[in-house]
Amino acid sequence: MPKRQDLKSILIIGSGPIVIGQACEFDYSGSQSLRSLREDGIETILINSNPATIMTDPSMADHIYLLPLTTKSIIQILKEHPQIDAVLPTMGGQTALNLCIEADDKGIWKDFDVKLIGVDIDAINITEDREQFRELMLKIDVPMAPQATATSFLKGKEIAQEFGFPLVIRSSYTLGGAGASIVYDPEDFDKLLRRGLEASPIHEVMIDKAMMGWKEYELELLRDKNDNVVIICSIENMDPMGIHTGDSITVAPAMTLSDKTFQKMRDMAIKMMRSIGDFEGGCNVQFAVSPDEKEDIIAIEINPRVSRSSALASKATGYPIAKIATKLAIGYTLDELDNQITKSTSALFEPTLDYVIVKIPRWNFDKFEGSDRTLGLQMKAVGEVMGIGRSFQEALHKATQSLEIKRNGLGADGKGYKDYNLIIDKLTNASWDRVFAIYDAIAMGIPLSKIYDITKIDMWYLKQYEELYHLEKEISNYTIDTLDRELLLEAKQKGYGDRQIAHMLDCLESQVYSKREELNINRVYKLVDTCAAEFKAQTPYYYSTFENEVETADGNKLAANESVVSDKKKIIVLGSGPNRIGQGIEFDYCCVHGVLAASECGYETIMINCNPETVSTDFDTADKLYFEPVFWEHIYDIIKHEKPEGVIVQLGGQTALKLAEKLTKYGIKILGTSFEALDLAEDRGSFSDLLKRNNIPYPEFGIAETADEALALAEQLDFPILVRPSYVLGGQGMKIVINKDELVEHVVDLLKGMPGNKLLLDHYLDGAIEAEADAICDADGNVYIIGIMEHIEPCGVHSGDSNATLPAFNLGDLVMQQIKDHTHTIARELKTVGLINVQFAIKEDVVYIIEANPRASRTVPFIAKAYKEPYVNYATKVMLGEKKVTDFKFNPQLEGYAIKQPVFSFNKFPNVNKKLGPEMKSTGESILFIDDLKDDQFYDLYARRKMYLSK
Repeated sequence: MPKRQDLKSILIIGSGPIVIGQACEFDYSGSQSLRSLREDGIETILINSNPATIMTDPSMADHIYLLPLTTKSIIQILKEHPQIDAVLPTMGGQTALNLCIEADDKGIWKDFDVKLIGVDIDAINITEDREQFRELMLKIDVPMAPQATATSFLKGKEIAQEFGFPLVIRSSYTLGGAGASIVYDPEDFDKLLRRGLEASPIHEVMIDKAMMGWKEYELELLRDKNDNVVIICSIENMDPMGIHTGDSITVAPAMTLSDKTFQKMRDMAIKMMRSIGDFEGGCNVQFAVSPDEKEDIIAIEINPRVSRSSALASKATGYPIAKIATKLAIGYTLDELDNQITKSTSALFEPTLDYVIVKIPRWNFDKFEGSDRTLGLQMKAVGEVMGIGRSFQEALHKATQSLEIKRNGLGADGKGYKDYNLIIDKLTNASWDRVFAIYDAIAMGIPLSKIYDITKIDMWYLKQYEELYHLEKEISNYTIDTLDRELLLEAKQKGYGDRQIAHMLDCLESQVYSKREELNINRVYKLVDTCAAEFKAQTPYYYSTFENEVETADGNKLAANESVVSDKKKIIVLGSGPNRIGQGIEFDYCCVHGVLAASECGYETIMINCNPETVSTDFDTADKLYFEPVFWEHIYDIIKHEKPEGVIVQLGGQTALKLAEKLTKYGIKILGTSFEALDLAEDRGSFSDLLKRNNIPYPEFGIAETADEALALAEQLDFPILVRPSYVLGGQGMKIVINKDELVEHVVDLLKGMPGNKLLLDHYLDGAIEAEADAICDADGNVYIIGIMEHIEPCGVHSGDSNATLPAFNLGDLVMQQIKDHTHTIARELKTVGLINVQFAIKEDVVYIIEANPRASRTVPFIAKAYKEPYVNYATKVMLGEKKVTDFKFNPQLEGYAIKQPVFSFNKFPNVNKKLGPEMKSTGESILFIDDLKDDQFYDLYARRKMYLSK
């Protein structure tokens, strides 16, 4: 039975701005889904308010509506497109499902004769309404924790009295565990119950007996209309119950589950999926298992949509869940579809892994001063990384190397904790860096039994850690000259970086690298192939590992390398690593467009990235994908293997930019703006000299390395003063101070956290207007400004947290001309080739330069969407030297204004200061189109513009 013939036009609902709990995994699933529908000739209409994503790119759907995700917008679209046959709401996370339910309640789908595909309303309601879900599970004999529903404060108190503590409170119809909490003490119960009831849109909570210390598992399932079901992936949470799965370290396939229990769990998951409704598509099921020989299983929840875990499972297995789920929603069956990796087996074939993946979340607590950093039922991570290795240990190391938190992996970098009480506290109150604290506890000699008693992390994982520590200790007895091949190979196979081994041997990283070359210990690349190499894979998606050499029949010794190098001209694009505040999905958007543009120019494209949530790590975005840490050692080995024409660094945010110096030092060509120019823009002294030479005004500033120097500078600069460390992203550590006491306190605080950093002190232009310009510049010095944006908030609120208006709305001709002139001059003087972003402060009609970044910026996707022009495509062709700026016919189209609106996730951190200042705090953004400045929404934003400024 092929696809349904009654579906010619489908509406897809996106997930809106990125918030904690709902990140770019839905951009990935939505993009796959749109491409999947187009393959079948179906017209696609998309609603999503997020301008930073690939999903809202003009090339992705036939009609794209960058509108607020409301039923009013849905009605507007259905009126404009009466041909819409169906709506697919399962690709846009909880936001899309909630909007779908609201539209159903209001009778909108019925009024416009629109069918719901991929899920049915009953399934959503059953899974979201915890009381209904519980009753259904009891009916089908699936065990659950003792629980009851409360729709009032009084009922909640009664339940608590009956169950006793600890308890879990979960809010119905919420996302990322919003409103959820574990209650250990009766005195905290009233406050947390009230919070849970308020967080739920229907003011309902489920109160469970807490299953603390039980092990947590997830299964990813797909089902078709003939009731065929496949389990795509089993995922084990290394952290036990009590920590939201989005904040847990997760491992695939499950490591500590007996086969008998896994089979039982499979059967339960299939039974649950079949019982919740008659629908075709993807599903995520979560279970808890008792940590004893009995391995009792209880169901936690089921989500009838693609999820964060299904993005992870897709990348872990190479099986594109969202793509196949979409095909199932339009009527295909699993046995009719190809496995996308092998092309020779069917999609009904369950993936088998001959490698291990480890996902570690990435947090940004430093942006939320005073936040509660312990992990619990409410998700707090802003992104995640994934490591692929032949063993758990190798994958764990690769994941820790991908986090970009100035660690080289587990241990062996001199940065571990040495304080017994601190380590115990981090283990007891699950901390964001518990993955490192476990290693430090073992290094301190704390017995595994005690670590297990505190954390309830399965002993198998703790023993893996212990083995790593013993290996570190053993290697530390040697020097670089006495270390033998066997031990060095073992360290590499277990994921230790050259930097870590150098730390153990007290030598240089380069010496370890040379020793590896001398002993022929080289990385080999393996295919991610969904079927443990039983069938040949056609898709070039690789991870690295180290293998023992095998002697061939002709006496040659070699380790099998599955990445075959072609003789085509190649380009490597460095990705942006994990999402975090200050570097989000917008850089992934730029990387994907960079890859596509290089491909159009006839290059073989190679992507290196470690973020499982994104489109850039989709197996068919680039010609070759290396799912590896954006970490020097890994990148250098890939470059040596592939020998590209050059590397593009300016699309991957600060992550890729930071590697420019090393690439230049090793003689690797950077395509586009050179490292020297990138460095000149970062070095405040040299950059100011450039401005001075060109008579461009900038705020008075100075550089200090101690509190005394800062005080001396303050005499010259006058308060208020903006203090910021150099080489940081998203305004980290920036603050406006208004007197000497505040200055000393902040400087001391910064130098404690970033020793040896140069601090920049600027006279803060109080009351100035802030604006920014993005431009493309070529090697001949031709400059085209793609957009000038004026911020509604005053200067001093980080540009990522400001409402920014395109075009500018009240700057006047004189100021606009200065902005244009300065942008042209700076772009040329920095010898920019590609993109550049320049930020300005305007006071009394004088335009001052705040900073210039010769790279892709957060605003580029926004401007591209607002003006309907592919600027990253153009900029990449300029970087490659294929085109000049003058070769393009620019034709921006925007009636009225577009406003980039920041979106915050403060609800995850109830006690945090919500004032805005020079340090960025927003997690995402939406786009708002208005016809003119009389619009009520603009008027409201403008009236409140000064409210939030924090000094």
